[in-house]
Amino acid sequence: QSQLVESGGGLVQPGGSLRLSCAASGFSLADYTIGWFRQAPGKEREWVSCINRYSSDIVRGRFTISRDNAWNTVSLQMNSLSPEDTAVYSCAASSAWYCPRETYEYRYWGQGTQVTVSS
Repeated sequence: QSQLVESGGGLVQPGGSLRLSCAASGFSLADYTIGWFRQAPGKEREWVSCINRYSSDIVRGRFTISRDNAWNTVSLQMNSLSPEDTAVYSCAASSAWYCPRETYEYRYWGQGTQVTVSS
């Protein structure tokens, strides 16, 4: 059974950092483009960042995505967090060679992990 599981969410103070992890079972993340999305209460799900199968690290502003193919995981390092970053963060896997921003282009989804930024 193919599935994704996120971990690493929690409560962090404004200005702090958090590292989320996305682990796969039943398939190899190295063969997929991996995207991170988030959904805040009352808002639509939004694309955060993405790494295609050819890259090992992608930096997009305060967020860095990294692959660890040996452990079949992808991480999302988030720095300088603000309350506006509070949301449920989910990882997803796409067979596209590019980085899709539309959810329908992703085949596998994790259940999400809660990130709360508050003092």
